[in-house]
Amino acid sequence: MKTAAAPLLVELFVEELPPKALQALSTAFAEGISTSLVAQGLAGSDAVRTPFATPRRLAVHLSAVLPQAPDRTVQHKLMPVSVGLDAAGQPTPALMKKLAAVGADAAAISTLRRVGEGKAETLYLDSRVSGTTLTDGLARALDQALGQLPIPKAMTYQPTDGWTSVQFVRPAHGLVALHGAEVVPVQALGLHAGRQTRGHRFEAVRPVIELRDADSYAAQLRDEGAVTASYTQRRSEIERQLTAAAAQAGLAVLRDDALLDEVTALVERPNVLCCQFDADFLGVPQECLILTMKANQKYFPLLDAGGQLANRFLVVSNIQPPDASAVITGNERVVRPRLADARFFFDQDRKRSLAARVEGLGRVVYHNRLGNQGERVERVRIIARQVASQLGGPALSALADRAAMLAKADLLTDMVGEFPELQGVMGGYYARHDGEPEAVALAIEDHYRPRYAGDQLARGDVGVAVALADKLETLAGLFGIGQAPTGDKDPFALRRHALGVIRMLIERDLPLVVPALVDLAFGAFATGQLDATAREPLQTFLYDRLVGSLRDQGYTAEEVDAVVALRPARWADIPRRMEAVRAFARLPEAAALAAANKRIANILRKSDTVEGASVSAELLVESAERHLHDALHGVQAMADALFSNGEYTASLRELAVLKGPVDAFFDTVMVNADDVSLRSNRHALLRSLHAVMNRVADLSRLAQ
Repeated sequence: MKTAAAPLLVELFVEELPPKALQALSTAFAEGISTSLVAQGLAGSDAVRTPFATPRRLAVHLSAVLPQAPDRTVQHKLMPVSVGLDAAGQPTPALMKKLAAVGADAAAISTLRRVGEGKAETLYLDSRVSGTTLTDGLARALDQALGQLPIPKAMTYQPTDGWTSVQFVRPAHGLVALHGAEVVPVQALGLHAGRQTRGHRFEAVRPVIELRDADSYAAQLRDEGAVTASYTQRRSEIERQLTAAAAQAGLAVLRDDALLDEVTALVERPNVLCCQFDADFLGVPQECLILTMKANQKYFPLLDAGGQLANRFLVVSNIQPPDASAVITGNERVVRPRLADARFFFDQDRKRSLAARVEGLGRVVYHNRLGNQGERVERVRIIARQVASQLGGPALSALADRAAMLAKADLLTDMVGEFPELQGVMGGYYARHDGEPEAVALAIEDHYRPRYAGDQLARGDVGVAVALADKLETLAGLFGIGQAPTGDKDPFALRRHALGVIRMLIERDLPLVVPALVDLAFGAFATGQLDATAREPLQTFLYDRLVGSLRDQGYTAEEVDAVVALRPARWADIPRRMEAVRAFARLPEAAALAAANKRIANILRKSDTVEGASVSAELLVESAERHLHDALHGVQAMADALFSNGEYTASLRELAVLKGPVDAFFDTVMVNADDVSLRSNRHALLRSLHAVMNRVADLSRLAQ
């Protein structure tokens, strides 16, 4: 029997798999089989795993797999010695019964081990168990891997016997299992493993490919089957061809990784071809044309040097005919009616203004507990007006109100009905056609921004006001009806909305305070419509998301905690506070001052002195407390002035001179003196010190 490790190939040949699920299916299939074989001792953790995936196959190659796992020793804990052996040291009936249960007989008695002492002494039996064979282990691995695949929707079908039923993502027609050059006789999904697979439907050299061995799989599929089996290699080849074809046309490909992934999952032998459409269609907004080509046809639009859509596009064909003109003509013919539909929608939508559509929003459901879109628009208008008023006065408020009123009207247009992804974008085009101010059109176009992490923010103050209002209304409304995110569930994308609020407040340096914004958002709803107690949970949620955002930017947990612990209301200051804390932490005096700050906080937590209690100079009887008082008095004015000017780094730097006086104070002064007046005065001194030290951040959070 062969005992050396050899490469293993497993392939499942199926009908066309869902393209958007192919990568996940491939990864799960390869990981499931390799993990199971490693767990059974048939493969080492260092075995190289290579997944393969095409529209019609899932496969995995493992570099070294044993024909049989090594034998292993199994330790059986039997029973206490006092139960298993009688006074003469002979086995009891209970011990014999236990030995039979684990597959041993009386001959094993002499091999038993005693572990422990006294009453805790226990009998153990060590037995040698043969390792599982590859046939049994692979059968088990296949069952586990197939059972754990992330199948979007399973199909029920009958295999070739015509009697039984099988459930899988798509009907399976072939199974390959090769260990080196030998077939592993396993079964799965009603199929018996062999060495035959199939290549390209139309361009394979021969319809059935007889695989020589596990290592020849990719090369034989390429040479005999006209198939690039590796998903990664196929994707790279498509990307290379796209770039080359675009360069040859003097244009650039509109980058879309999701589309590239999907197209890679649709073809086995990629061939990129350049096509064109009538230039007349360029009168339609390019976002419509791009989305039509990408979503409906899986085409790659091309852009000119100015970033504008050209009347040419790239198609990834699955065949490589000597003359590709028929393929090119066919794709050009197919895309024309799609673009004509987009032009029709655009022309029809412009016959009716956005303002005329606003009334219809009252018939569009938003949420069964929050009313319709018309009612929602009114709430957004209330918030947007007040935000804009704070940012720019009455003129900006009027523009924000107009933009908020029209922002959702494009939901009732044919174009957005066909392509929901264009909501907001089309509203901007239609607003310009209606003669609305450019600031209003931009705000309508941008009010969903940022849509995702890294997305651009709304352009202009009008857009920011409406975007903030839109997100705040959503957050307040859903928190107010008990729909806050839980665990990893966030069906309304409230975390994304919160991040959008954070980014706008910070990156646009807005002079707005968070508690007031939350109150404003809740106040836009009708009395009693929301649970008023949800305001505090919403604020906490926003601060929690702020913590996550700052950590993602590279700040340490201690730095973030120090700043956010104070719950600053104006978030535009947050970056300056963060940099100030980071700079302070690098000072030689920082560690000692942070530790002292933590000690002060603990003392004051138990103190009954009131906030703002004054320090009596007559009661400063120790030289160390007088020196601290004088040093604090000398620092406070400058630190406060710098803080008021937003110079947080310089303000914290001023505190460095307090290290010596603070250390001396704690070394020589009994803070909690028996004399009540002395104790209260010292607490008041520490409270003043604490207030000066913690205006920018809670420095005690930096203590180790």
